[in-house]
Amino acid sequence: MLAGCGESPSASNGVASRTPTQIAVAATDAAAGAATVHVAGSIVSEGRPISLNMELVAGKGGQGRMTLAGLRIRLVRIYRALYINGSTAFYSLFAGPDAARALRGRWLKESAGGGALAALATATDLSQLIDLAVADHGTLTRGRSKTIDGQRAVGLSDPAGGGTLYVATTGTPYPLEIVKRGAGRLVFDHWNQPVSLMAPANPININQLQTGH
Repeated sequence: MLAGCGESPSASNGVASRTPTQIAVAATDAAAGAATVHVAGSIVSEGRPISLNMELVAGKGGQGRMTLAGLRIRLVRIYRALYINGSTAFYSLFAGPDAARALRGRWLKESAGGGALAALATATDLSQLIDLAVADHGTLTRGRSKTIDGQRAVGLSDPAGGGTLYVATTGTPYPLEIVKRGAGRLVFDHWNQPVSLMAPANPININQLQTGH
């Protein structure tokens, strides 16, 4: 976990004395100003189980793995180019069993701005993922504090949604963890550590695959 320039990681950042709403705003603002983050964990979203292990770069994209309703997917997004490498089960659902056999092990490419698989790009977008994870909450109350990977954090509970957001009380007030009752947890770490995004070699253009040209 990297603190800001000239900032002591052990120094209180003052958020623990603020109201729950003010702490949530501070965490959202801190995340919005970050260059990179690693997000990992499993959570239920709109009734579907999702597992993530992603490295995200603000304004550029991200890379990593996700499992959506049991379907395993590897993702890379670099600006508007989205690359997908799915399991056989994923390709069977997307393109049919025959095509899945031909696509096994291959990367697909399409625009992150539109197309059949463009919705997956949300998992590679730092600002969108933070908005979904942090900004979507009801009335917050102060929860218990705890230490996460050696860093102190204050809990913000959402009684209606059944979740708790933990925000760092030392260094920059980044979100460190989200725990949802009966629906898993997400961990945010390695803030601002270097991430190199690499485009896969020889991807198959999805538009060409669908048109047969």
